[in-house]
Amino acid sequence: MQDVLSTTLSALADPTRRALLARLAEGEASVNELAAPFDMSLQAVSRHLKVLEGAGLITRGQRAQFRPCKLDTAPLRDLDGWLSSYRAFWEGGFDKMEAYLAELTEGDGNASKN
Repeated sequence: MQDVLSTTLSALADPTRRALLARLAEGEASVNELAAPFDMSLQAVSRHLKVLEGAGLITRGQRAQFRPCKLDTAPLRDLDGWLSSYRAFWEGGFDKMEAYLAELTEGDGNASKN
């Protein structure tokens, strides 16, 4: 059994699924609307949607004969929270590089004065 974060990352590993989520960020859509820009069968798009639904990234409603898909951002917030734990590391690295570059620049300024 995979943990939630692994399931989310696995679902996001496919570029088609990321494109489907990007479309759903604009608003809910039917499977036909989601499949329109892709050169693949409705069944293939449905399989991608099933993976996204299994990861909790989308929900499907029930409206007459249609089951519109809707983005659910809760797993993305959890992923962002996990990535945030590394943000301080990255920003600390940039701060160190900035200080190093300032030190190099200062050193160049002293060299031209001598």
